Amino acid sequence: MKVIVVGLGVQGHKRRHHAGDDFVATVDPVNPDADYKSIQDVPLADYDAALCCVPDAPKIDLLTYLFENGKHALVEKPLFAADDADLLKLEALAQKNGVVAYTAYNHRFEPHYVAMHDLIASGRLGRIYHCRMFYGNGTARLVRDSAWRDKGSGVLPDLGSHLLDTASFWFGDLGDDFNIVSSSNYENEAPDHVVFASGETRPKLEMEMTLLMWRNHFTCDIFAENGTAHITSLCKWGPSTFTTRMRVLPSGRPPEESKTLVQEDPTWAAEYAHFKGLVTSGAKTSLANDIWLNRLLGKLSAEALEKVSR
Repeated sequence: MKVIVVGLGVQGHKRRHHAGDDFVATVDPVNPDADYKSIQDVPLADYDAALCCVPDAPKIDLLTYLFENGKHALVEKPLFAADDADLLKLEALAQKNGVVAYTAYNHRFEPHYVAMHDLIASGRLGRIYHCRMFYGNGTARLVRDSAWRDKGSGVLPDLGSHLLDTASFWFGDLGDDFNIVSSSNYENEAPDHVVFASGETRPKLEMEMTLLMWRNHFTCDIFAENGTAHITSLCKWGPSTFTTRMRVLPSGRPPEESKTLVQEDPTWAAEYAHFKGLVTSGAKTSLANDIWLNRLLGKLSAEALEKVSR
């Protein structure tokens, strides 16, 4: 498979690296190191797929061009559209032309995320009551100084999309019963600290995201009938630890299993291999998860902007 990278920023450089020998060219309208300024300038015979690391606004037009020309695409999350109908049209076009449309949520390949998925699927925890996630980084100043990032609902689509996708990966269909608890823009024009939670959805979900955590961090706590499970940090910020504690009745200190990883971030290489496998196997495109996320993030974004406070 021959791939091009569209958008030669931080993510684009990572995608180019992990594409290895499959990589053939880059496209970027402003980066002088790119081989082409426009996707239309790249000869169609030169590539089979595109790794799209671009802002939200041009994604639909870019993907439409690629699918019309029979090219597969990996696009960085979230796959945003002003109208869900645009995503349905995109899905139909990809299916009609037999190409793969894959939205990249690389955290699904985080080893402890996979371990949590498997633990939940095993039923060992019993009924799951509550899941709380926190995702924070310290990029508020970088975002504020960016010409295109300090806009809209800020941290919500950026990190909130990861948290919602992770919850979907672990728990399946979650519905739309979520509401903003708090939304603040302490340093930026757009919200830089947001908390939202589910209503009647079970398990109950509580998610907090911020650009004001000066040391990057992630935590997850799951409370369940037979025990609890916890993730502390990600491999890219390591060390990263996965802990399970099984309940002792009627009460008492639970036996604990814990695994800590100190390693390079494996998610980018694993995700590229997954995308390549989808292309090779001729997988049928489904954008159902993107349509759900687009609808829910749109609803939450409107609430976040209405409630924003310094």
